[in-house]
Amino acid sequence: MSSEVKVGYRAVDGLQIRYADSDGPASQHLVLTSPWPESLYAFDPIWPRLSGIARLLAIDLPGFGRSERRTDLLSPMAMSGFLVQILEEWDIADPHLVCPGVGTPAGLFAAARHPGRIRSLVIGGGAAAWPLQVDGALKEMIDAPDTGVVRSQDRFAEAARYVRSYPEQLPLLAGLLPQIFTPVQIITGRNDPIMPVADAEFLYARLPNSRLDVLGTGHLAWEEAPGEYGAIIAAWVNGGYLTGNTGMNLM
Repeated sequence: MSSEVKVGYRAVDGLQIRYADSDGPASQHLVLTSPWPESLYAFDPIWPRLSGIARLLAIDLPGFGRSERRTDLLSPMAMSGFLVQILEEWDIADPHLVCPGVGTPAGLFAAARHPGRIRSLVIGGGAAAWPLQVDGALKEMIDAPDTGVVRSQDRFAEAARYVRSYPEQLPLLAGLLPQIFTPVQIITGRNDPIMPVADAEFLYARLPNSRLDVLGTGHLAWEEAPGEYGAIIAAWVNGGYLTGNTGMNLM
């Protein structure tokens, strides 16, 4: 993050949560949750672009990045409740949430369980479809028998508890998608070896107020094509979410 960006820790529900804040007044607020296995520094390439249109708050979710972990929060449904606690702690009303990667199902659960609390969502690159549409190392991690790997004290292995909850929780989310009327911008990479475009298409087909942009990138679309990724979010926040301009765009 730029040296001008405030990075620090704040206690939320008894946990020390790392955050970055662009500070300053703004008419709109963007809350960004870190993808896994990265941290809030993943947003460094798009930070200057987005900080010009909204106040930014980036968060390492509990158990990810450098935020403290609590086992009971390591599932999308539980994390969705924590997301709302974040908004309350920072006194943020009517925000846009940018939740790539593991934040995708949590953001969707938050929109479903707290209608009207979130102005819009930007998601993608994280499993949300059921049946699962994942591949590579993520599929292996979810499918592997519980032979003690996730009981390891290694931070990465502990965080894996989150994705291993998908077979239990994503069927519940799938049933809620048609009831989510929050505007949703989906961004995914056409060449993502972990998360096929089919996952994003599943969401697009079921969310009643959604738009899908497919970039010519791999899994880390926010870093591989920061110009395009940031431009999509900027256009969305600057009114795209209001226009009902839903559709699919292949780049």
